[in-house]
Amino acid sequence: MRIEIVNTGTELLLGHTLNTHGAWLGGELFKLGLRVARQTCVPDGEAIREALVEALGRADGVIVTGGLGPTSDDLTREITAELLGLDLVQDAGALASLEAFFAIRQRPMASDNLKQVYIPRGALALPNPNGTAPGVYVAADLAGRPHGAIFLLPGPPRELYPMFLAEVAPRLRLLSGVAAPPDLLEMKFTGIGESDFHQSLDASLAAIPGLEFGYCAHIGEVDLRLIGCAAAIQQARALAVEYFGPQLVSDDGSSLEETVVRLLSERGWTLATAESCCGGLIASRITDVPGASAVFTHGFVTYSNEAKRGLLGVTAEALETHGAVSEPVVRQMAEGALAASGANLAVAVTGIAGPSGGSPEKPIGTAWIAVAQRGGATRAWRVFQPRNRLDFKLGVSQAALDGLRQCLGELAG
Repeated sequence: MRIEIVNTGTELLLGHTLNTHGAWLGGELFKLGLRVARQTCVPDGEAIREALVEALGRADGVIVTGGLGPTSDDLTREITAELLGLDLVQDAGALASLEAFFAIRQRPMASDNLKQVYIPRGALALPNPNGTAPGVYVAADLAGRPHGAIFLLPGPPRELYPMFLAEVAPRLRLLSGVAAPPDLLEMKFTGIGESDFHQSLDASLAAIPGLEFGYCAHIGEVDLRLIGCAAAIQQARALAVEYFGPQLVSDDGSSLEETVVRLLSERGWTLATAESCCGGLIASRITDVPGASAVFTHGFVTYSNEAKRGLLGVTAEALETHGAVSEPVVRQMAEGALAASGANLAVAVTGIAGPSGGSPEKPIGTAWIAVAQRGGATRAWRVFQPRNRLDFKLGVSQAALDGLRQCLGELAG
């Protein structure tokens, strides 16, 4: 069943409002065994007409979001009815719901709101307990000629998402006839790129019958997406682990920071961070994970040399001789955080985010990372992330968290 989405709203195209509907609807449709074939975004008003004509010419089902409000540029209902040659008629249930909405809030209802209770003749009003605009379901054969089933939904997520789950999903499940959706497995890897997968695995994955696979690259991470029957997915997973097992972060959707928190919890260990160039991003990512309070003790943000000396015990000699971005300094930062916090592990980072401050010996993007272990050795390594400041911080935090993951994995082994 070919599904198309038409998102309406000038604010979406001006960049004032982030269009999240496609991602959310795509995820929910996949649970039904369906895919979004195309998504179109158009401004309010007459542009909806052309988008709807094109979508109805291709799709078995069209989901339109927005344009159901009381203002003059909310024309989704009107355009849909006109294209199908249907009159707009007042729906008694929608009217009662609208009047109750204002009555319970003890607010007068503007007369313009009444346009929201008019729907194409023969269509079904979809209840909206979270707003004033009902949705509309137009069956595929309503206008006496073949066209795709049409669902008109309100734009605000707080109204659209509950309406989709309660009213649209059950109808699509019946219309599609899909008995069971395919399985999906997402494997997260770090420290390798898409090209590594392409070179090593693409041909083998393509040879697995009934398997669909794809990649999504992020800074410091590649997600391998596997879709198909359980046997095909397990065969593909085994191949991926065979080639890139050490780089596997998770295959249950867990992020790198979630994996680190889980490994710390399993071992009963605690962690402290000492950050210069990341400005607290590593600590922020760790504490974004529910349950982090059981494993995270301290987060030191020592951006200046004075802070490095005063809070972490970094020596003036190391700073003067080697500079703040150096192996000796990052080692002392990690060991100082370990001593000050009493944690079992500490990770430290220091680097040059740019756009100035680099040198031929230490170009912009250079960073040093260290992991200190209580009762064990301190490990330090250099990374190079020549990116803008925000992406540099993300890349370094990713490398630091991966260092923790590897360290904890080795200890568990």
